[in-house]
This record gives sequence, C-alpha cells and structure tokens, in this order.
Amino acid sequence: MDTSRWRVALPWLGTAVRLGLAAVWLIAGASKVTDLAASGRAVNAYQVMPYEVAKVVGAALPLVEIALGLLLLAGLATRLVAGVSAALLLIFIAGIASAWARGLAIDCGCFGGGGALAAGQRPQYLSELLRDLSFLVLAGFLLVRPVTRWSVDALLNRPLVETAA
Repeated sequence: MDTSRWRVALPWLGTAVRLGLAAVWLIAGASKVTDLAASGRAVNAYQVMPYEVAKVVGAALPLVEIALGLLLLAGLATRLVAGVSAALLLIFIAGIASAWARGLAIDCGCFGGGGALAAGQRPQYLSELLRDLSFLVLAGFLLVRPVTRWSVDALLNRPLVETAA
C-alpha cells in the first residue's frame, strides 16, 4: 500500500481499534456491574490483597471499565484512556500470571463471574493471557495514534476557521 493510501486507511483502522476496545470495556463492566459483591469475590480470589480492599476494588472496577468504554466510544481523551487501559491490562495480565504461577484454580472474572473453580475444572490462564495481550496491543495502537474518525478528539483537533491557501 502506498503512503497516501496508508495515511487514509490509518484513521479508519484506528476507529475500528478504538470502538473494539470500547466494546471490550463496556461488555466487561456491564457483565459485572449488576453484582458488585461477586466482582469483589472475583478480585479476592487472586489472593493479593486483604478481603476488604478486594471488595472495594471489585466494586469500583466495573464502573472504571464502563467509564473507559464510554470515553473510547466518544473518542474523548483517547490517548489518556488508552494509557489507563494499558496500565489496567498490565495489572490484569500480572494478576493472571501470578495466579497461574502460584497454582491457584480460579476463573479470572474478566467478564463476570470469577472466583475459585469447582473441583475438576481447569483454569484457562493461557487463553486469558493471550486475550488480554491482544487487548494491550489495541491500547498500544491508540497510544501511538489516538486521533480517529468519528471522535470528539478529531473534532477538537480540527481548525475552527479554514484559512485560504
């Protein structure tokens, strides 16, 4: 693809990436927001913080995810939201890797549910890590190319008055 075509295609690719990551956050948050106690139990299953702290983190997490999703959907502060997304995804990746390394048998709780698995069930750590790494790539793309089509950021970056050449 020549350079001019690539320049035209990149904002559209960025739009697809932004909307895709927005969907991930919105689905993840919506799947947990109706049962914040379960979200707290899922965070507690990682055994990295006291139960009372895990409950607060579990209750806040769906709201943060929904907020990130809505900001990405609007395309507002995309680079900042991508940075927060990347940081959160790195925390998720570290948590899953830690649970795996410590031999815990838990469901990550990334899209609702979560917590200790029933006897005989096997954790899906590798697929969860690969999934979150792919989401991290999307966030990284938006860190580099935050201005996309159909976004508030693009509207704010346009000149208010066109000048004659």
